[in-house]
Amino acid sequence: MLRPVHDHELPVIRRWRNHPRVRAASFTTHVIAEDEHARWWAGVKDDPARRVLIYVHDGTAAGVVTFSELDPATRSGEWGFYLDLAGLEPSGALLPAWIGLERAAIDHAFGPLGLTTLRGEVLAGNEAARGLHRRFGFAEVDVHRRDIDGVRRDVVTVQLMRKDDHT
Repeated sequence: MLRPVHDHELPVIRRWRNHPRVRAASFTTHVIAEDEHARWWAGVKDDPARRVLIYVHDGTAAGVVTFSELDPATRSGEWGFYLDLAGLEPSGALLPAWIGLERAAIDHAFGPLGLTTLRGEVLAGNEAARGLHRRFGFAEVDVHRRDIDGVRRDVVTVQLMRKDDHT
C-alpha cells in the first residue's frame, strides 16, 4: 500500500535514504544532511508533477516511492524508490517488501495517476533491481552514461507500458 508522507516522517525517510547501500545504488551518493533534505521536501511536496509516497509493508512504513515528470498530456512519468534496509533485512522481509513495493508502485502509476507509460533508471551494475524490473515486465529501452559523483557510469532506462489488466 502507498500513502502520503507526513511531515513528521521526514527524519525517518532521510535515515532510510542515507543507508550506505541505498546511497550506493542512487544517483546522489553523499550523505544527505537535514537542511538538504528539508529543501528537497519543500520543493517536491506541493509540486503537481511529483509525488512522494510511503510504502507500507505488513502495516509498517517501510519505504519511499517517488513519481516525477508526471505529464498529463502524454500520461507518462518516472519513478524511483528506496526501502528501509536496516528495518527489513533482520526480519527477512526485504525481498517480500521489494516485490510488494514494485507492485504497489505500478498499480498506483497505472491506477490513480492514470499513466500509460512508466519509466525509471537504474545503475547498469545493479543487477538485482534490473532483474526485479524485468520480472514485472519492464523493458530496458536505453543505456546512457551519467556523471555520478565525478564518475561516468552506465545507467539503464527501463520502461513499462500499461496493459489492459492494469486499467
